[in-house]
Amino acid sequence: MVKHQPLQVYERQLCLSCITGIYGCRWKRYQRSHDDTTKWELLWSLILLLTFCLLLVWFYFWWEAHNDYSEFNWFLYNRSGEWSDGTVPILATTAAGFTYIAFLIVLALCHVALGQQLNLHWLHKIGVTAALLTTIIGVISVNQTWAQEWDVIPISLQATGPFLHIGALAAVTALSWIVAGQVTRAEKMMFQVVVVLLYVSVLLALYVVPLHITSPCIMDPATLKPRPAVIGHQGAPMLAPENTIWSFQRALQMNVTGLEADVAISMDGVPFLMRDFTLRRTTDVEKVFPDRQMDEASLFNWTDLQQLNAGRWFLKDDPFWTVNTLLQREKERIANQTVCSLEQLLELASYHNSTVVFRLRRPPPKHPCYDSWINDTLQAVQQSGVPQSLVMWTPDDNRAQVRQLAPDLIQTSVVKRSPQVLEQSGISSLLLRYNQVSREEIRNFSEAHINLTLYTVNEPWLYSVLWCSGVSSVSSEAPHVLLKVPYPIWLMRPNVYCLAWVSADLISFAVVIGIFIFQNYHMIRYRMSGMRSYNPEQIMLNAAVRRSSGDINVMKEKLIFSEVRNGVGSAEELYGDSYDYYANQGISQ
Repeated sequence: MVKHQPLQVYERQLCLSCITGIYGCRWKRYQRSHDDTTKWELLWSLILLLTFCLLLVWFYFWWEAHNDYSEFNWFLYNRSGEWSDGTVPILATTAAGFTYIAFLIVLALCHVALGQQLNLHWLHKIGVTAALLTTIIGVISVNQTWAQEWDVIPISLQATGPFLHIGALAAVTALSWIVAGQVTRAEKMMFQVVVVLLYVSVLLALYVVPLHITSPCIMDPATLKPRPAVIGHQGAPMLAPENTIWSFQRALQMNVTGLEADVAISMDGVPFLMRDFTLRRTTDVEKVFPDRQMDEASLFNWTDLQQLNAGRWFLKDDPFWTVNTLLQREKERIANQTVCSLEQLLELASYHNSTVVFRLRRPPPKHPCYDSWINDTLQAVQQSGVPQSLVMWTPDDNRAQVRQLAPDLIQTSVVKRSPQVLEQSGISSLLLRYNQVSREEIRNFSEAHINLTLYTVNEPWLYSVLWCSGVSSVSSEAPHVLLKVPYPIWLMRPNVYCLAWVSADLISFAVVIGIFIFQNYHMIRYRMSGMRSYNPEQIMLNAAVRRSSGDINVMKEKLIFSEVRNGVGSAEELYGDSYDYYANQGISQ
């Protein structure tokens, strides 16, 4: 026995034509179908969903990794030898790919909501495959070259988790409209049960997710510790060339409490500031000493280093896209910067009573100062006249000897150790990357009176999370940005967060129940009205019994001429699609 369904009414449906046309190139009426989606197309729908989820994580990763873009570019420079902003093409392709895949997901959901058969066009299948493979290759590449950066995802979720949960809950709640429509239209009980169970499982999982969301910013504001001190990492490298006097002066203008630098030693034993192993990126060594441009920086003597310009590269490369914001007099001062010595930095810090922390790089084995590098550096510290209590000493080599010669230096470790080991070694300060410690470890260091400094913190959200965690100080390339963060971006009492969480769950549950009731009621009324207004002239194109394509085409023709007689539209308008179809297929009636 044939079970009839309501007929597809042939009227102008521009929106439906666009949806099916863009998604599957089904622009004509006769190309659309309400039949079940084939298993092959269901597989492609799953691949599309997988690609969307992977791209969503990839996009979120690069969005939150903005804090470390300069670190990424430096890694690329060390590998290629050429400076470029490698994040630009990655961000452009990621944004384009995510937008494209998200658009296809929306079109697929529209197909499901309208009861249309999913049929992704082969061009889109190529695009989805390319997006999936490109993202997988990107994930593998990052995992091999920058694996430590994956930690930014769980750390950032401490700041964004509560808000992402609300957004995900709203999206899944809105999705109930489509789910309810599918369930009420379905004829198979098994399909209804499976869909409802899957949807309810996802919904319940979202309802209890806050039990696993932990954020230091969910706390009593009365227990918030003082604002972490900010140390200028290489000065203020976003506003001036790194490791130059002007860069440190700009950082001091931002009220930083300390300065951080990278130190190498010249052939004649003068400690100077240089991050790279060579001078190519941050000086004009290619012009002054073209035959020595690939030599290591420590193989130059101080007289040669003073001949180099250390500022013009900043104006040329614009590593942080900030040159256009500088005044003309600032650009002129930048263009005249030279290589800075450690003694010059210490004198500047002493004048401003600012703390100095530097990382000392040992020269190569054949260097004249290979064995005396610690003594040469310590001598420069003593000659500068800076109070020893302002200098954070990081090298582990000969630490006991250094402590005897300069007992007031702040002994600092750049290697993570337990508070007990640090206390036994006489180390009172710790300098680590921000992803190397947990909230519990931060608390343990604080209780042991170990001064913890985390680098490199450039984004307000990260600064806020570390502030709420109880970090005492951070090292930043953007002190001018953190200067504008007088309070954590958000702070919420635990009881207020619990109330917001329960309220969101209750509202979502009520909306979902209401949508299911409304969809079921609407479907019952629709079926009843369809039975009362049954017209024999409306041929049933979608039936439970399979028919040949020829029979369906004949039925469509009868429907067209019937609607022409009833004044639904012109014969040319209604008949055009079917005529084109028969002409292309070679069917004669």
